[in-house]
Amino acid sequence: MTRAALVTGAARGIGRAVALGLAGCGFDVAVHYRSSRRQAEQTAAEIRRLGRRATMVAADLVDPAQAQRAVDLAAERLGGLAVLVNNVGDYLYKPIEMLGAEEWRYVLDSNLNTAFHATQPALPHLLGNGWGRVVFIGYAGAGQMVSKPHITPYFIAKTGVILYARALAERLAARGVTVNVVAPGIAENSMTQPLEEVPLGRAAYLPEIVDPVCYFVSEKAEYVTGQVLEVAGGWNL
Repeated sequence: MTRAALVTGAARGIGRAVALGLAGCGFDVAVHYRSSRRQAEQTAAEIRRLGRRATMVAADLVDPAQAQRAVDLAAERLGGLAVLVNNVGDYLYKPIEMLGAEEWRYVLDSNLNTAFHATQPALPHLLGNGWGRVVFIGYAGAGQMVSKPHITPYFIAKTGVILYARALAERLAARGVTVNVVAPGIAENSMTQPLEEVPLGRAAYLPEIVDPVCYFVSEKAEYVTGQVLEVAGGWNL
C-alpha cells in the first residue's frame, strides 16, 4: 500500500496542520494550494524535515478540470494515492437578507463543490489500491436542521458535505475505502470566536483537530466509516 496523501488547502491553518500531522504518521504528502505558494512551500519544507516526501500542486478546485489535474499530478509524483483530506472552504459571516447571488454561489462552490471535484477523481486511485481513506473537514452542528442566519450558505454546504460523505461511505465500504468527517467548531484560527457559547470555554487547538484525522486514516479505524466526529468542546449540541 502506498502511504501517500493529498491535503487540499494545505498551505496554512487547519490544512497545514493536517498535512504535518499526516507526515508525522508516516505519510508522504501532496500539499494543495490555490494562491498561497509561499506558505505551501513552507509546509512542504517542514514535511521534508519530518523525513517524508512532499510535493506541491496548485489548483482552483472550483474548476473540475483543475481538480482532476491536481489529483492526478499528486498521485503521479507520490507513486499513488491512499488518503484524501478535503479541507478547502471559505467562510462568510453575513446576514442572510444581505447576501448577493454571487456570494451565495461562491460559498457553496468553495465548500461543497470543491469537495466533490477533488474526491471524484481521487476515487479510482483509492479503489485501485483496494484500501483508501477520505476525510472531510466539516463543521460542528451541520447535521442539525437549525437556522444559521449569518452563515446560511456555509451551513448548507457543510450539511451537504456530510450527506455526500455518507453516500460515499455506503458505496465504497465493501471495496476497502472508508469515508468520514471531522467537524471542528471554533478553532484557534477561526474568524469568529464566540467562546461564551462553548461549554468547555475555549477554542480548539489545531492538534486537537488533527488527531481525529490521523485516527480515521489509521488501521485502527478499519471498521469506522460514514461517521462525523465533532471537535467542538460541546458547541452546537
